[in-house]
Amino acid sequence: MKRAALYSRKPSAQGADKMLPAAAKTDNTHPAYTASRSPSHITQRLQRLPLWAALLLCALLSATLTWALTRQAGTPQRLTQDDINAAVLHTLNTQDLPSRAARAALLIAPSVVRVHTQDEDKKNPQGDMQNTGVGSGVVISEEGVILTNLHVVQGAKRIQVTFADGTESEALVIGVQPENDLAVIKAKRLPDDLQPATLGSSQNLQPGDEVVAVGFPFGIGPSVSAGVVSGLNRSFGSEGKTMMRGLIQADAAANPGNSGGPLINMAGEVVGIVTAILNPTSARTFIGIVFAATIESAGGGMGLPPF
Repeated sequence: MKRAALYSRKPSAQGADKMLPAAAKTDNTHPAYTASRSPSHITQRLQRLPLWAALLLCALLSATLTWALTRQAGTPQRLTQDDINAAVLHTLNTQDLPSRAARAALLIAPSVVRVHTQDEDKKNPQGDMQNTGVGSGVVISEEGVILTNLHVVQGAKRIQVTFADGTESEALVIGVQPENDLAVIKAKRLPDDLQPATLGSSQNLQPGDEVVAVGFPFGIGPSVSAGVVSGLNRSFGSEGKTMMRGLIQADAAANPGNSGGPLINMAGEVVGIVTAILNPTSARTFIGIVFAATIESAGGGMGLPPF
């Protein structure tokens, strides 16, 4: 396509008066300038310049401006601490940032699994298996090894796990640690991109440190609850069961179904496995105290490498 000229062509001497607007017929300047007169003094002076002079002036102005911008861009500006503080404060005041607990839960989410168990229907021995319980677990290796509670899977005829992406698989028990109510299970079928959790350490925990519990309370989830470490090196044992020792006490809400799920720090690292809740009444609901086996005791008792 033929491009339009940047400037209108200079008319020939013959017929020039017919092509110029009335205001331009008494002036010898270029039509492209006379058609855009400005009332300002500077514009009027530019309009009186010959075309070549106006073009030369524009070129000089352009070169000067380019040099100034290049010089300014080549000089780095020095940021002060006040500048940084102001930028951070502006971001905090204008952006809705996720909480620390939310960021930690997001890191562990791909590694949390739902564990549900099945047994034979005693009323119909020839029929299908029936669901008998639900709990939680956390993936600790790319081979599909999962930590959970022993009481979640003990005595089950069939163990099924559901991964974060919805993949379902049967799982088998490959190790137990009764003194801490822990079990290691392994899934037979794995997602394409299984992401194991990052295992941390409980050694640096202190009362008041923030923690998050992720699991499937009453089968609902994955659900997230946040709280703080209430105490360390606790002992707990319900009636007729082995006394567990060296437990983490926290106030992150947990209920039946949270058992076997991870307790994590604010870096998203697993520091414990939710094991029990304390309730002096007959109700099996949370009233403010949850116990978790430390990740060190879980690994040490099962021959896993130190974390």
